Amino acid sequence: MPLHVPQAPVPTLLSVLTALGSPTAVREAPTPSLRTAQGPVTPELPLPVHVLDRITPAGAPATRLAGWRFLIRCGDRAVAAAETRPTPDGWAFSHFFEGPYVAATERALRQAETLERPYQARLLSVPGLYMLTLWLHGDCAADGAAGHPAATDLLVPLAPAPPGIAAHRPHRVDELLPVLTLRVTPAPLLGSPA
Repeated sequence: MPLHVPQAPVPTLLSVLTALGSPTAVREAPTPSLRTAQGPVTPELPLPVHVLDRITPAGAPATRLAGWRFLIRCGDRAVAAAETRPTPDGWAFSHFFEGPYVAATERALRQAETLERPYQARLLSVPGLYMLTLWLHGDCAADGAAGHPAATDLLVPLAPAPPGIAAHRPHRVDELLPVLTLRVTPAPLLGSPA
């Protein structure tokens, strides 16, 4: 089934294109693969990046939109990513980066294309676990910048995933969320010894 990529706000794309056109921004980025790319580079596959702030007492995920991420493609592969962030004046370019999450995102998107039903692609960051997932939202017509994970949505942990959580294996939100809740919730403090 085709994977639906939400429409990013125009200023996010413009800010990334401006940064890509700036020799200073590219040269100063910690991305050797972007600096040494042979041929034109293009921003593709804009994904809204949501952050899991907390899990409510009722077990629902409380998320917020933190930015938009574009894969930067050169030839047939992504060589880096660009992230934008909201500011009081609108959307602005934040930074370029590379590393394992770039290739892992590309791999997870290819895997999602093979699923039987269509999904809308998003990213969900779980800062308490240093974890990033591809969030496959079941409502393809939804605003990609809004909403929370539904119980039947899928989360695909990207590599490297935290120990004990399989990377690149789709999990329903209602199955993975309890695991994340246990991992993120600090252990209760024991009383002091007598």
